[in-house]
Amino acid sequence: MLVRDKKAKEYYAMKILKKERVVAMRQVEHTLNEKRILSALNYPFLVKLIASGKDNSYLYLVLEFVSGGELFTLLRRLKRFPEAMVQFYSAQVVLAFEYLHAVDIVYRDLKPENLLIDSKGYLKVTDLGLAKLIKTNRTYTMCGTPEYLAPEIIQSRGYGKGVDWWATGILIFEMLAGQVPFYSNNHMRETERFIDSSNCR
Repeated sequence: MLVRDKKAKEYYAMKILKKERVVAMRQVEHTLNEKRILSALNYPFLVKLIASGKDNSYLYLVLEFVSGGELFTLLRRLKRFPEAMVQFYSAQVVLAFEYLHAVDIVYRDLKPENLLIDSKGYLKVTDLGLAKLIKTNRTYTMCGTPEYLAPEIIQSRGYGKGVDWWATGILIFEMLAGQVPFYSNNHMRETERFIDSSNCR
């Protein structure tokens, strides 16, 4: 939801979450985790949390408004990007991940829908609901978008920050080719192809 600060005359994006639904969908940990992580971060290529609040029924996250929409929309319109544009966007994703990894956070949900374009044309990584602080070298939670999952996530072998770099490679391929490298209408076959690709790691 787009909201406006009447005094500052600034626009913000407000995320409104119904508590009942968050509990029913077993998203309590992810929701609290997103708020915690966003509160601790401040980086040009990450969407900023401006404020948060709650009442008896809802949770509220006020985020900076990113006016250019999703990278997904732009990619679908252009079909594929020129190499220079891919380099430009990829560099910003890499910098965002370097920042997150330096504070031991793995993002785990890279996809064009989670990359917003600001008024100057730069990217902002958004939706840190699946991001996790890794205090040890590995975590085992199965989560993320199927086309972007690294083989070690699917095989439940335990994984670390490397899964973000795998997903970055998938994103680069998609921006250049207009489709992900491991796509199938058959999800079982898609999973098999992910696992087969582990031989390339």
